[in-house]
Amino acid sequence: MRKSLILGSLLLASVALAGSAFAGDTIPVGHLADFTGPTAGVGVPYGNGVDDALKYINDHGGINGKKIEFVTVDYSYKAPQAIATYKKWMSSLKPVAIQGWGTADTEALVKFIAKDKVPYVSASYSGHLTDPTGKSPRTKAPAPYNFFYGPSYSDACRGLVQWASEDWKAKGKSGKPKFIHMGDNHPYPNAPKEACAAYAKELGFEVLPPIVYSLKPADAKAQCLSLKESGADYAYLANTSGSNISLLKSCTTVGAKPQFMTNIWGWDENSIAATGDAGDGIVWVVGAAAYGDDVPGMKTLKAISKYSDPSGTKHRRLHYVRGVCATFFMKEAMLKADAMGGITGENIKKGFESMKDFVPAGLEGVCLPSTWTSVDHRGTTLVNIYTSKYNGGDFKMTRLKTVEVPRRDEWLGW
Repeated sequence: MRKSLILGSLLLASVALAGSAFAGDTIPVGHLADFTGPTAGVGVPYGNGVDDALKYINDHGGINGKKIEFVTVDYSYKAPQAIATYKKWMSSLKPVAIQGWGTADTEALVKFIAKDKVPYVSASYSGHLTDPTGKSPRTKAPAPYNFFYGPSYSDACRGLVQWASEDWKAKGKSGKPKFIHMGDNHPYPNAPKEACAAYAKELGFEVLPPIVYSLKPADAKAQCLSLKESGADYAYLANTSGSNISLLKSCTTVGAKPQFMTNIWGWDENSIAATGDAGDGIVWVVGAAAYGDDVPGMKTLKAISKYSDPSGTKHRRLHYVRGVCATFFMKEAMLKADAMGGITGENIKKGFESMKDFVPAGLEGVCLPSTWTSVDHRGTTLVNIYTSKYNGGDFKMTRLKTVEVPRRDEWLGW
């Protein structure tokens, strides 16, 4: 039902927007979201954050008085559908920027958006999207119009293994700790696999053969038995939270107990509650303030939240907050573009690339300071590492450390 409504709205909106020809008073933006696919568990809160933020921006002056006319499409995490939607938009909506979602579809669109000069702010943090010029030998393809908010999957995993190396030594253990990558055989879980393994080896880990488990929640006892037999000390979970909940419960059943670590999409408030004691002590990456934190920008964040929760009582998950941050960085890039003479894709790109240690106005303390340049689209290499503890229906999230991952030239695009 929801998907039908969204797609129906797309057709109506496309007709209406095309009819107005965007006569200078509106700014067309596309929004690709996963509300019903295998990553919907984290896609829904993120997509809600994007939509609420866009509505808030429009009701608070827009972009120097110009409204953002946006269309949200649920593509169910199907890359071919994302590509088809993009092509349709380019013939009708003609967006000057896009808020995107997954790794497979974002990487597939890199050459299209570069040709069309459409800044694409993805929820994929693949390191492959960080080299705008293609100068790095590791780069799959130059990605001049790709941007994302937060550390790349590769840098986040590097931060986790850096923490793990220190944890191993702090516990007084000797010998080489064993590291293992676990995730589906898919562009998203695979994005940091080689990069993180190389850094783990550099830090003195023995890197074990990876274990594949499905992005879709499923019984994972067989994978957990393989994990137990491997003797891994640190296991990196590269899937999203729904899949990780199933895996952790299965591993508890068979007695596989390494130190689990996971990426920015792999854990959140719902995961902690759903997994219970089986998830205690997991270590993961957090890319923005938690909802309710005592920071200056929380007032704005709560006002944004009321667009889909007028009561103001709903707790917003970590992914919602990042969706808001990604949208507000785009807003700021548009403001800078307007000051350059026009809100075009080329000027929005330059707007992003002019930001240095930048935080969107009104979201101080909520969003991480970010820097993009014309030769480096790694917005930040700061990795906030958290752990969680479940206690009979209640839980606590604690920051362990902030790791600054080296910004090495050879890691650009990888």
